[in-house]
Amino acid sequence: MQKSILKKQTMNKQKGMTLISWLVVIAFIGFHFMLAIRIVPVFAEDHTISTFWKNLENDTALVGASPAKIRSSVMKKFRINNITALKQEDIKIKKVSGHYLVTVEYEPRGKIIGPLDFIVSFTHEAKIRAR
Repeated sequence: MQKSILKKQTMNKQKGMTLISWLVVIAFIGFHFMLAIRIVPVFAEDHTISTFWKNLENDTALVGASPAKIRSSVMKKFRINNITALKQEDIKIKKVSGHYLVTVEYEPRGKIIGPLDFIVSFTHEAKIRAR
């Protein structure tokens, strides 16, 4: 009986985390925070591009425009919105059954720590009526 009482008293005294446990938790949270700081801006910029691409289909100024005019209009809007992830070569325009299919595929890259990098792939498409 005395053994079980001592065992219960010992268990009651051992509550909480040790210093090493706290350091591991803080390092884990710190790594994920640093990772978020590096990757979230990439997704925020893609959200801007995605919103722009959805609005591209409803742009009446581009209806019946040539591929060169569509490309220059898209690049102008990118400069206005400070979108730096895309280059003019990333925009593909193809004529398909009465409309232009405007596609952008890009892979932003960035550093995490030292030689560790990340790559994220995005693709967006919009249909613009041709005359």
